[in-house]
Amino acid sequence: MPQVDLPLERLYEYPGRTPRPADFDAYWDSALAELAAHDPQVELIPHGLKTHNAACFDLWFTGIGGARVYAKYLRPKNAPTPHPAIVEFHGYSGHSGDWTGKLAYVNQGYSVAALDCRGQGGKSEDVGGVKGNTLRGHIIRGLADSPEKLYYRNVYLDTALLARIVMGFDEVDESRVGALGGSQGGGLTLACASLTPTLKKAAPTFPFLCDFKRVWEMDLAKGAYEELAQFFRHFDPRHEQEDLWWERLGYIDNQHLASRIQAEILMPVGLMDTICPPSTQFAAYNKITSKKNLVIYPDFGHEGLPGCNDIVFDFMSDL
Repeated sequence: MPQVDLPLERLYEYPGRTPRPADFDAYWDSALAELAAHDPQVELIPHGLKTHNAACFDLWFTGIGGARVYAKYLRPKNAPTPHPAIVEFHGYSGHSGDWTGKLAYVNQGYSVAALDCRGQGGKSEDVGGVKGNTLRGHIIRGLADSPEKLYYRNVYLDTALLARIVMGFDEVDESRVGALGGSQGGGLTLACASLTPTLKKAAPTFPFLCDFKRVWEMDLAKGAYEELAQFFRHFDPRHEQEDLWWERLGYIDNQHLASRIQAEILMPVGLMDTICPPSTQFAAYNKITSKKNLVIYPDFGHEGLPGCNDIVFDFMSDL
C-alpha cells in the first residue's frame, strides 16, 4: 500500500515529537480557572431563516481577553426538552457555514451551535494585543510573547465556553452534548473534549493542531502549517532558540491535551494526508484513554471522505 507517513502498525505506537512543557497541566488548570470565573455576557438574537423545524439565533458571547465571539445557534421547534445538542467547529480560515447545513441534526431533535473562530472567515473578532509578529497565521500568534498570549489558547477556551453555554440552556440536556469538526475543526473538537470533561461524544475528523514538530520534520510545513517554516526563516534563521519555540507550541498541541478527554471519540483519518500527516493525528489519538475508535481511509488525504458525514451522524444519533 502506498504511504506518505509511517506504516499503520507503527502509527498505533507513535508517541509524538513536540515536547510537553513541564508546567503544561498547571497552564491549562489556570486557564480553566480563569474561564470558570469569566462572565460570557451571552446574547441571543433571533435570525429570520424561513424554516418550519428550527428556531435560529445569532449567539454572541465575550471570550477570554474581551473578544466578542459569534456562533450560529439552532434549536428544534417541536422536540421534547431537554434534548441533546451538538457543538460544531470549522476548518482553518473558514467560518461556521450555512444555517441549512445544520438542519440534519435539528431534524434529529438536537440543538446545534456552530462557532466562528476569532479573526478568521466569520464574525468573531480577534482583539490581538500580542508582542512580536503576526505573520500570516494563527499558530505563531503570540509565540514570541508568552504562553498565555498564544492565539489558540483563547480559541480553545472559546470552544469550552461555547459548550458550557449550550449545556446551560434550559432546552438542552447537559449530559448529552457532542462535538464535531474537520481539520482545524477536528483540532478544536479535541480541545473542546479535553477542556469539557462532561462532553459525551466527539468526532474530530483529520484534526489539525497536533504534533507541530513532526509536521516540520517531515518537510510538510506548507499550506495551513506554512507559518511554522516561515517563522524560523524570518525570526530564528539559525534555529538558535528552536527548543524554546517547540516547547511553547507544546502548550497548544492537542496531543498533550488528549489525555484529559473523557468523551467517547470517533476519529476519521486519511492515511494519504499531507496537510495533517497521519502520525500527527495518531500522536493525539494514542493518548486518549476514553472509549475510542478510528475510521481509516487508506487512499484518501485531506479531502472529502466518502460516507464520513453519515458515519459521524450515526455515531451522534444515540446521544
